[in-house]
Amino acid sequence: MHDHKILNIPAADLALQELFRRELGISPIVAQVLINRGVKDPAAAERFLSSSLRDLLDPYAFADMHTAVGLIEKVRLQRQKVLIFGDYDVDGMTSLSLLKSTFAGMGIETDHYIPHRVKEGYGLSKNILQIARQKKAGLVVTVDCGTNSHAEIRQLRQHGIEVVVTDHHEQDGSDEKSASALINPKAAGSSYGYRDLAGVGVAFKLCQALRAGNDDEVFDGLDLVCLGTIADVVPLTGENRIFAREGLRRLSVTKKPGLKALMEVSKIKPERMNAGFVSYILAPRLNASGRMDTAETALRLLLSADAEEAHTLARQIDLCNRERQKVESRILDEAQSLIDREVNFKEHKVIVLAKEDWHQGVLGIVASKLADRFYRPTIIISLNEGLCKGSGRSIRNFHLFGALAECKELLKSFGGHSHAAGLVIPRGNISDFREKINRLAGERLRIEDLIPAIDIDMEVPFSALDDTAVRQFEQLEPFGCANPEPLFYTRNLTLKSEPQVLSRYTLKFWATDGNATYQVIGFGMAGFKEGLMTAGSFDLVYRPQIDSWNGRETLVLEASEIFIR
Repeated sequence: MHDHKILNIPAADLALQELFRRELGISPIVAQVLINRGVKDPAAAERFLSSSLRDLLDPYAFADMHTAVGLIEKVRLQRQKVLIFGDYDVDGMTSLSLLKSTFAGMGIETDHYIPHRVKEGYGLSKNILQIARQKKAGLVVTVDCGTNSHAEIRQLRQHGIEVVVTDHHEQDGSDEKSASALINPKAAGSSYGYRDLAGVGVAFKLCQALRAGNDDEVFDGLDLVCLGTIADVVPLTGENRIFAREGLRRLSVTKKPGLKALMEVSKIKPERMNAGFVSYILAPRLNASGRMDTAETALRLLLSADAEEAHTLARQIDLCNRERQKVESRILDEAQSLIDREVNFKEHKVIVLAKEDWHQGVLGIVASKLADRFYRPTIIISLNEGLCKGSGRSIRNFHLFGALAECKELLKSFGGHSHAAGLVIPRGNISDFREKINRLAGERLRIEDLIPAIDIDMEVPFSALDDTAVRQFEQLEPFGCANPEPLFYTRNLTLKSEPQVLSRYTLKFWATDGNATYQVIGFGMAGFKEGLMTAGSFDLVYRPQIDSWNGRETLVLEASEIFIR
């Protein structure tokens, strides 16, 4: 949908490349990738490449950790029940599963509650006191939520129920702390040494503190921590990088029946497990449960100790995900038809679409896909009589939460951050909202802001690539947010073979820069065949890969973008 794209290519730091090569024995292109990730000295590079569980921070660096552990120990001694209040996404479900298992190992009885995405929404329910009393809880522990639920927490504490909040969301602008103990690296005044933990990472720190001296038991939960961390798209730096890397290793050999069944149904070979499989195969299946109905099915799968039950639940979740895909595809088609009829891209810098019968559980996915397709901030609203719910996704240089804040007089409620947000809006205000947010975007977004940008790690000649350098990329894994898979750019290439169209629109050809020749694979790029055949030359954005076939390994280039001259 874009005529062209902006390539961001950082200047190569030759001196630092040479220092890293000399001190660490890595190739210049791997060194430049590290430099691009903000690693500026050999010691930091060594930490990035070799950090392990020994480098995890002390959980008691959270100011309220002693209080939290004390409250939990008190209910254990008094044989009271703990209510764990969770969230309906993968981060929330893995957090809940992790704490339930840890508390069970301590002999603490637990019950749990996950709100319904559509009927209740995110955060502590308004009737949390009734829920806690019904479940006869002596303590409430939240996971992946609770930081800003001040009224609900005050109500619980006024009735003698203490509350431990484990969360990773930003505070709502006030420094108020209503919880008995608040474990959140983003809390006002927090001195914890790493801000970017996922909710499951924060829950893990509580488990670390509770089970000090029982490292094997605590680390057995790293497969869940890895799953929630990667699924929540937090930066894979610092402790998150340790959680993801160590957790992926444990996930590949997990003994948890639920995770094994999920991988089997998803047709993933455990020994090939990587962050991509978690992001694009496992996480969507688990999330589908909470998107389409209740997250309880996915939680039961994660907690299951019975292989037969786990396989039944995994199949249910897989079917739920297929249904989610159908619903999402229908809404995407309907949204595209609305765009074709109603959106004038010369006037509209923000896409705001609204329609009846759009399932609220998939609005965020649809908004994300349309924002990628058109490179415009996109807000998708499900119409109802009275109040309507919507979800938005943004682009670089447009702070979506900030824009919603400036439209707050038109909204019932809203929340989120710069790139993603949710809102509730009276139906009668949608037209005025569309007009105002587009006026704001018109004042802030330049024409060049509406052109997608691609962050290139390095422009290189083909001769700079070799098997040794590409194999060293494995040291940079796992790839994800803040540590993307390395991306390179080479210009003025010519064909060395006629492009072949393989199954599923895959294009395969050989290309040369005059000094070296490599095979290129372009998934979904069959449409480039004719243009390449008639082009004088072309430029390529790609990811170098080692391809294994019949016991033979070959360096191939996976095309990301082709620019025909």
